Amino acid sequence: MINHLIHVFKKGTTPFQSLSALSDDDATKIMQNLYIEGAIFWERFKNPAQYLTIRRQIETRLREEFIAKGGKPRESYPIYMIYGRSKWLIEAPDAKTLSTTIEIQVPLSLFHKQDLSFTYPDSMVSFLLLNQKDSPYYLPDFHGKVFTLDEIQDLVQSKGLPGEKWGTNLPKYFANYIEAQVWNQEPLIKFLNK
Repeated sequence: MINHLIHVFKKGTTPFQSLSALSDDDATKIMQNLYIEGAIFWERFKNPAQYLTIRRQIETRLREEFIAKGGKPRESYPIYMIYGRSKWLIEAPDAKTLSTTIEIQVPLSLFHKQDLSFTYPDSMVSFLLLNQKDSPYYLPDFHGKVFTLDEIQDLVQSKGLPGEKWGTNLPKYFANYIEAQVWNQEPLIKFLNK
């Protein structure tokens, strides 16, 4: 049973931050500092304006679908984390990513069910694949869907984490893990201040 969420952030920065909380100009400056060519975790920030536009569109959909499933988000945008340690998280990171990142494990018990939603894989990839149903990577049971904690626990109970009992044909750069969206920052603030 998975009992924690993992937050990955760049060395020298503060954990549990959201680009969506910032103005476009401030978010762009931060993404320019986060971008590292050749680092699988940081290359997504190569085009800040495009990334931010897509991110905000997807966050709106995530929030709406989470509410439709009974979620009670306290925030307008989530803090992103990873549910468990998937095979991808162990094998995919390159030397540049590993040398520039820090991981924090946060107990799942700090959150209420209505604080958390999940996607497989990363929400940006999941929803982008929904719009590319002819892609060989599209999986209709997962992509473009928001899962509750109960649903994701049932999935992992039956199939394991991505890369265990079930494989996908996603390329390495597609972040083959279960993303958790934390819609209540209060437990994270308490965790940092303990």
